[in-house]
Amino acid sequence: MSIQSEAQLEYELIKQLKQLGYSQVAVKDEAQLLSNLKIQIERANGIAAFSHNEWAQVLNHLKAGNSFNCAKVLRNRFPVTFDDGSTRHIDFLFADPQKNIYQVTHQISVDHKAGNGHSSRFDVTLLINGLPLVQIELKRAGVELPEAFNQTQRYAKDAYSSGTGLFNYIQLFVISNRDHTHYYSTGTSNFEFTFPWADFDNKHIHKIDAFAECFLNHQHISKMLTEYMVVLEVEKRLMVLRPYQIYAVQQIIQRVQHSEKNGYIWHTTGSGKTLTSFKASQLIMRLPEVEKVLFVVDRSDLDTQTVREFNAFKENSVDTTKNTSTLVDQLGQTHDKLIVTTLQKLNIAISSNRYADQIAYLKDKKVVIIFDECHRSQFGDTHRNIKRFFDQAQMFGFTGTPIFETNSQVKIDAKAVTTNALFDECLHKYVITDAIRDGNVLPFQIAYLGKYTSNGIEKSDSYEDDVEGIDTKELFDNPARLEMITRYIVDNHHIKTKNRTFTAMFCVSSVEVLTQYYELFKQVQQEKQQQAEEQGQIYNPLSIATIFSFAANEERTVEEFTGLIEEESADIPTKISQSNRDKLDQYITEYNAKFGQNFNSGEEFYPYYRDIANRVRKKEIDILLVVNMFLTGFDSKPLNTLYVDKNLKYHGLIQAFSRTNRILNADKPFGNIVCFRNLKQATDQALTLFSNRAEAEKIVLIPSFESIKEKYNAAVENLLCIVPDPDQVSNTLVTEQEQLAYVKAFREVMRINAQLENFVEYDQDDTLLNKADFQKHTSQYKYLYNNVRIVQPKDKVSVLNDVNFQLELIHRDTVNVGYILNLLQAVVNNKDEEKKRQYRSQVQEIISTNHNLYDKQVLIQKFLDENIPRMANGQSVHDAFATFWDVEKEKALGELCQQEALKPEVFKAVLGQYEYTKRLPSREDVKDLPITRPKISERKTLMNTLVLKTRAFIEKFYTGL
Repeated sequence: MSIQSEAQLEYELIKQLKQLGYSQVAVKDEAQLLSNLKIQIERANGIAAFSHNEWAQVLNHLKAGNSFNCAKVLRNRFPVTFDDGSTRHIDFLFADPQKNIYQVTHQISVDHKAGNGHSSRFDVTLLINGLPLVQIELKRAGVELPEAFNQTQRYAKDAYSSGTGLFNYIQLFVISNRDHTHYYSTGTSNFEFTFPWADFDNKHIHKIDAFAECFLNHQHISKMLTEYMVVLEVEKRLMVLRPYQIYAVQQIIQRVQHSEKNGYIWHTTGSGKTLTSFKASQLIMRLPEVEKVLFVVDRSDLDTQTVREFNAFKENSVDTTKNTSTLVDQLGQTHDKLIVTTLQKLNIAISSNRYADQIAYLKDKKVVIIFDECHRSQFGDTHRNIKRFFDQAQMFGFTGTPIFETNSQVKIDAKAVTTNALFDECLHKYVITDAIRDGNVLPFQIAYLGKYTSNGIEKSDSYEDDVEGIDTKELFDNPARLEMITRYIVDNHHIKTKNRTFTAMFCVSSVEVLTQYYELFKQVQQEKQQQAEEQGQIYNPLSIATIFSFAANEERTVEEFTGLIEEESADIPTKISQSNRDKLDQYITEYNAKFGQNFNSGEEFYPYYRDIANRVRKKEIDILLVVNMFLTGFDSKPLNTLYVDKNLKYHGLIQAFSRTNRILNADKPFGNIVCFRNLKQATDQALTLFSNRAEAEKIVLIPSFESIKEKYNAAVENLLCIVPDPDQVSNTLVTEQEQLAYVKAFREVMRINAQLENFVEYDQDDTLLNKADFQKHTSQYKYLYNNVRIVQPKDKVSVLNDVNFQLELIHRDTVNVGYILNLLQAVVNNKDEEKKRQYRSQVQEIISTNHNLYDKQVLIQKFLDENIPRMANGQSVHDAFATFWDVEKEKALGELCQQEALKPEVFKAVLGQYEYTKRLPSREDVKDLPITRPKISERKTLMNTLVLKTRAFIEKFYTGL
C-alpha cells in the first residue's frame, strides 16, 4: 500500500471538515484574507456593509501586535462609530457556536516579515468569522510529529507578523502525521507541552479523522476558544486546557447547574490542578444563580503568581492581607463574585460573632467553594464550620491523593473520614499512571541505600546495599549514621543533579534531626573546602537552606499531615520549642547574609517561606532541608532529586516523591528518589492505592540500574551494527536512509545514557561504548544535523528533515570552557609539580571526552600546551584565555573570509547581531556576505553553505564559554 502524501491527507481532512459544516473558501494571500474577513465580520454582526471609514476603524483595531494582545482583542467587543454618528459594539468571536461563521481554507501564502522575498504556505487554516484562529500543519505518515511542531515555530518567527499581522490571531495549533495528532496554544515553545486529545476515561484519540470529528466540530472548537483557554496576564501568554482538565471543569459546572451535591476532582499531583480550578472559578462566576465563588487555598500556597493571575482576571479578588476583616468586607459586597482567600481566614470569618452581621446574608445564598489541595485541609473543624455557616454552599475539592479508608487517620464515631464522605463523590479521575503515560509528569527512579544490623550501623563505607527493615529511633538518630548519609550526599550530589544542573530537597524525621544534618553539611563542606585549598583546587560548596515550623508561626494541626506517620509530626509541636526557634533564627540569619535579605521567624516567616521557594526555582539553593514543609503543593521544574530519611506512607509518600517529577526537558528523564530508609513496601502500597491500575509499578517506577544498562548495551549493539567505527560514519553511510537509521540509533543511545548518568554506579567506560567513542559519535551526529538539515521551510532536501534530532540530549553547558579554566587556575597556582601533572591530566580527560567541547578541543588544547606552562603563579588564567581566544577568533574569521571570498566587515556585523539577539543567522542574514554576487542557479546552495559555516563559527567561538 502506498504512503498517503501530505496533499492527499490535506484533501481528506478538508473533505471531512466540510461534512462537519465548514465552508471551503479560496484564500491564497493576505489581500484575499482581508476581503473575506470584512464580509464575515459583517455577516456575523448583522451589518449590511461597512463603509471605508468604518472598516478602517475595525482594521486598525485588529492590528494589535503580538499574539497575546491579539488574544485579548479577539475576546473583547469593539465600539465602531458609524458614519451616521451612531456607535455599535461588534464581536469577533461569539461564545454561542451558532453565531459564529466557520470556514476552511488551505495553502495560504504569506510573505515573511523580514521582506527578504521569501514566503510561507500554511497547510490548513480554520477561519472563524473570517479570522485565522486554528492552524493545522500536516505531515505524511512516518514523519516524526516534532517536525510538524518545528514547522509552526518557523512560521511564528518568520511569517505571522507580516503585513497586517492577522495570523497573530491564531489561538490553537493542530499537528498531525495522520496516525498521531496533538494540539497546543499559540506561544508554546516546547513540543513536550503539546497534547493528544482524549475521551472522558483518558483514552487517547490519535488519528486525524477521529480527532477532527470530536475536536474540530463547531460546538467543541468554539468552547475550546471561548471557555477552555486561559489568558495569563502576568506571563503575557496563552494556555489551553488539556482533555482531563476540560472534563473536570465541565463536571463541576454541570454539578452546579443541575445538582446541590458536592464533588471532588482526583487529578494526580503535578497535573495542573490550580489551572483547572482557576478556569472553573472563572466560568462558575458567570452563572447568575451563583452568589459567590470562593477559591480557598492554604496560607503557604498563596504564592505570588496565583495572586497576580487572579487579580489580573478579577481586580482585588485576592485577599493578601493578614487582617480577616478585609475578607469580611469582600464577602459583604454583593458585586464581588469571586474571592480568593486562605482557609485559615475563612474559618475565622465564619466562626466569629464579630463578623456575623456583615456576612449573614450569605447563609441561604448559593455559594460555590473550591478547595485547592483538599487532601490536607478538609479533615477537621474547618470543614464542619463551613457546612454549618453556608446553608446552600456547594463544595468542590481538588486532590492528587484522596483520603480513603485505607489511608485515613481521622475518625469520627469510630468511622474513618474520607474524601468521599466529605465531598460526596469523585467527578473525574486522572491518576499518576495516566499522567506518566501522557508525558505530563515524570516517573520515579528510587534507590534504597544503607544496610543496618540490629546492633546499629554495619561497618561499611557504602550506602549501595539494600536496606534492611529496622525502624528504631536509636538506630536512625545515630550520629555516625547521620554523618555517613551527609557525606554520601555531598560526594554524590553532582551525579544525581547532573553537575548541579538540577536541585534537590532532603526531608528528615524531626526538627532535632534536621538541625544535626544542617550542622553536618557545614562541617563536611568546610573539610572539603580546606582539603581543596591545601591541594590548590577549587571547591564550590553546595548551597544549603532550611525551613521548619514551630507553634508560634504554625496554625496548622497534625490532622493536615495525615499522610505522615508519628515521627513526622515533630515540627508541629503543641508548645513553643525555644531551642528550635533559636536554631531557626540562626539559620535565617545565615540565609540573610548569603542572599542579602532581612527575614526572621516572626512576622517575616512567610515572606521567608516564599523567598526560599523562589530561590529553589531559580536554582540558587542546591539542597532544601525540611521536615514537612514544601513536601506538598510546591512545584519547581529544576528540582529532580529527593533525599529521604523519614518514614512516609500513602498520600504523604506520593506527595513528597512528586516534588521531583515536573517535566522540564530531555535531560530530566525521571525524578530521583534516594531513600535512606526501607520504604519499599510503603511505596508499593501507595502506588497501588493512588494509581488505580494493576500495572502501576511498571509505569511509575524506572527499572533498576542493571536493567537500564542492559538496554543501553543493546542500543549500542544496534548502533555498532550500522557503523562499527565512528570515524567511518561519513564514508560508510552513503544513502539518506542509512544516515537516518544511524541518527535514530544514536539518538536512542543518548536517551538511555541520559538516564544512566543519574546513577552513582554508572561508568560509561564499563559499557560497550566508551567515553571516547561516544564523543566521536556525538560529533558525527551533530555533523549530520548541521550539514543536511534544511535552512528554509518547505525546501525538501533530505529525509533527515523528518526526524527530531533532540539536540538537548547533547547540549549541556555545565562542563564548559569556564569550568576548565577554573581547573587550569589550580594548575597555575599549585607549586607541587606532581599535583600540577594530576590537574593537567584531569583537564586533558575533560577536553578529550566531553562532547560539548568537540568544536573547541583543538584551540583549548593549544592554549593548554602553549600558554599554561609559561604562566606565573597567581596569574589569571581567565584573562590570558580571553586574550588568546580573541586572537584565535580574529585569525579564524580572516581565514574563513578568505577561503569563502566573504566581506569581513559584513561577517563581523552578522556576528554582532548574534551577540545582541542570540538568534542564529538565517539565509537572509548572510545574503550580503559574498564579495561577488553568485549566479541565480548557485545562490540557494551557496546561502545554505554560508548559513551552516556561520553557525559553526558562532558555536565554536561564542557558545559554551
